[in-house]
Amino acid sequence: MAKIDFGGVIENVVTREEFTLEKAQQVLKDEVIAVIGYGVQGPGQSLNLKDNGFKVIVGQRKGKTYDKAVADGWVPGETLFDIEEACEKGTIIEFLVSDAAQIAVWPTVKKHLTPGKALYFSHGFGITYNDRTGIVPPKDVDVIMVAPKGSGTSLRRLFLEGRGINSSYAVYQDATGKALDRTLALGIGVGSGYLFETDFKREVYSDLTGERGTLMGAIQGILLAQYETLREHGHSPSEAFNETVEELTQSLMPLFAEKGMDWMYANCSTTAQRGALDWMGPFHDATKPVFEKLYESVASGNEAQISIDSNSKPGYREGLEKELKALRDSELWRTGAAVRKLRPEND
Repeated sequence: MAKIDFGGVIENVVTREEFTLEKAQQVLKDEVIAVIGYGVQGPGQSLNLKDNGFKVIVGQRKGKTYDKAVADGWVPGETLFDIEEACEKGTIIEFLVSDAAQIAVWPTVKKHLTPGKALYFSHGFGITYNDRTGIVPPKDVDVIMVAPKGSGTSLRRLFLEGRGINSSYAVYQDATGKALDRTLALGIGVGSGYLFETDFKREVYSDLTGERGTLMGAIQGILLAQYETLREHGHSPSEAFNETVEELTQSLMPLFAEKGMDWMYANCSTTAQRGALDWMGPFHDATKPVFEKLYESVASGNEAQISIDSNSKPGYREGLEKELKALRDSELWRTGAAVRKLRPEND
């Protein structure tokens, strides 16, 4: 396990050079990995594991998602089963249904957690908020986590490109004495570029804050606020979108993804540098209280309860689709669709 200096703080990191795919295959050579749920993370993790040479089966109830699994090459009765049969067959159960669905599926999963098996999560939600979810594993199984820091789609895409996505890992319960090796082997198997250490609580607190913050909620709010300001002052939709989104995603993000925000600043015009340095303080001061409020809502369990309540309601998918449609049909993102078609690579 490598010790890496992250801005002056030493953390444990596991790389593919240190924990090789061959080592992972050896650790899990006698295991059957049952991936339960073929929604967001399930396809990427299961397909990557299969392509990396592990014994993988999928558990999914009949419906459109089941049909997608068949289309992806999983064979009913051989590598694709209903959830109960997959849980029975698996020695490692990857519990990858949605957070709300985990509550409903948990009695089925728990029934098949016989001594020595491993229960695997990619999110700390179910365990951290078990007073709300009821997910309390038996003491004689390993409880572990590998949480890729991106969507299942990105996990699969980067794997196919020969790259990898960074993941966090944690051991909540080591009943067998081999929980850590199982965790790291699975982390390498699903296609992680490297793995950094965490625990279930820290993972879910940071994840819920990030999703509601800079990863999705805050970024959409800030983009919309700037776009609206430009539009209200007479700028055209194309100009407002290009200055708000297109330049950010197509020019600047690749620069600071490559070498950092400091390097990106240094490679912009002096006018841009001066303005960015002057205005980052006011934006920080304006948003820091919002992030503090958000983190408190996550830590109190309020965000978890909102998610459980809303995602468990009858017809929640229809309601969600209405909200997503409103976002999709907004001028900002209809303009975005037009701008993307004009990119040279789409000629």
